[in-house]
Amino acid sequence: MRFVPAAARALRRAVVLLACAAGAAAAERAPFDFESVARLARARLQEPYQAPARTLPPDLQALDYDGVRDIRFRPPRALWRDANLPFEAMFFHLGLYQREPVRIHEISAAGPRPLPYNRADFDFGRNRLRPESWGDLGFAGLRLHYPLNTPAYKDELVAFLGASYFRALGAGQQYGLSARGLAIDASGGAGEEFPRFTEFWLQRPAADARQVTLFALLDSPRATGAYQFEIVPGPQTVTRVRARLFLRPGAPRPIATLGVAPLTSMFFFGENQPRRSDFRPEVHDSDGLLVEGGDGEWIWRPLQNPARPIATSFALNGLRGFGLMQRDRAFASYEDLEARYERRPSAWVRPLGDWGAGRVELLQLPTPDETHDNVVAYWVPAKLPAPGEPLDLAYEIAWQGDAQQRPPGSWVTQSRRGFGYSRLEPQALAQQVQYVLDFKGPALDALPAAAPVRAVVSADANGRVLEQVAYRNPASDSWRMTLRVQRIDPAQPVEVRAFLQLDNHILSETWSNIILPE
Repeated sequence: MRFVPAAARALRRAVVLLACAAGAAAAERAPFDFESVARLARARLQEPYQAPARTLPPDLQALDYDGVRDIRFRPPRALWRDANLPFEAMFFHLGLYQREPVRIHEISAAGPRPLPYNRADFDFGRNRLRPESWGDLGFAGLRLHYPLNTPAYKDELVAFLGASYFRALGAGQQYGLSARGLAIDASGGAGEEFPRFTEFWLQRPAADARQVTLFALLDSPRATGAYQFEIVPGPQTVTRVRARLFLRPGAPRPIATLGVAPLTSMFFFGENQPRRSDFRPEVHDSDGLLVEGGDGEWIWRPLQNPARPIATSFALNGLRGFGLMQRDRAFASYEDLEARYERRPSAWVRPLGDWGAGRVELLQLPTPDETHDNVVAYWVPAKLPAPGEPLDLAYEIAWQGDAQQRPPGSWVTQSRRGFGYSRLEPQALAQQVQYVLDFKGPALDALPAAAPVRAVVSADANGRVLEQVAYRNPASDSWRMTLRVQRIDPAQPVEVRAFLQLDNHILSETWSNIILPE
């Protein structure tokens, strides 16, 4: 046995301690980035999930909807305003529906620093409250501002508020649909789980910055995750997302449906499902789901307000993009001076990289009015990672207005349901459904009026196609298709597909519609 002198042993210990200290110092100097958040997300896997505290101070908890709305952030106290930077951050106050606090940090050249709650940042309006007794409440969420429409004013650009919800605006747009970080068991499970962003880190922008970056930590009973958002404002604001997800080992139950890049919207009624008692022709934030498969097929599914929840999906070997779109941009389609639905953005999700096989799923719920979101669309990967193993994803969301994603050939501009004058007996009419579709696009613009364009229509086993005809629509310089389908069992849905074809060339996207059961 070899004995080491005490002095030598002490020297070795000193060397080890110095090396550890140097490593710790280097770690402290390392920039805070996506990998920093990913390490936090992975570390959460080693701990049992802890539900957030939902208890608010009694006087704050007693506020109703109007009372909470009367609490506003003071714009002069916005983060980065004193430095006259192109972006500014303001924060949402807790109260009523927003009861789970998030923690917010700023990342500067000196590293990350927490941004504690400060009651002086808020105007409490007419409320009689005692915020001096609340301590560090945290925040409900945050919003970023940028001179989107005019250099003289910093408009609201993007907001993160509630669970993992966020939404953004391009120039000239008004808020409509939202995106989410993750959806778990929106359908197919024993109840939906809503993961939430628990912490945010805002990267301080440069004086000439044209984009802003923030990071977020996601947590839920069955998953954790790290997110990076790069937000590029413009006529079409783009949100680039990088995510690393982990499924928790030993979760109380397996995940049935992992919804990636989920979008949430509202469809109350529209041209395909009119409402006679409302003076407005249409009320919706989105009017259809658009999908581009890896094989190049474009699919358009009009949205509906069903009597009962319905989930449908498109199985794909690859995905090039999907989105909930607000195609109809005319004020006359809505006639709502307050809501201005024609200004609501579409959201187009484009994967950055190969997502492999999976499906785009569309969940539609009944809603009694326009105040409730009732539409969710997301990508479901065919294979889930093993618990504790990372799932890395990257994608971008384009928040589009009048200029939006469309197929290269032609697309549906309206889907109208109903009959004109008919000699059919009432019983026959009750079993049949007629749609009139208009198509427009470059593949049709070049055709002569007498071109032998065919309407190609098919139905599933519960439907029988009775009529399919295509003809020129000179009033709108487009092409029109009329189709009529008989339902075999009116208590069951019918799936109908239709597109325009000339010789062997497909001219349009595929209109894929569900005739809901009566």
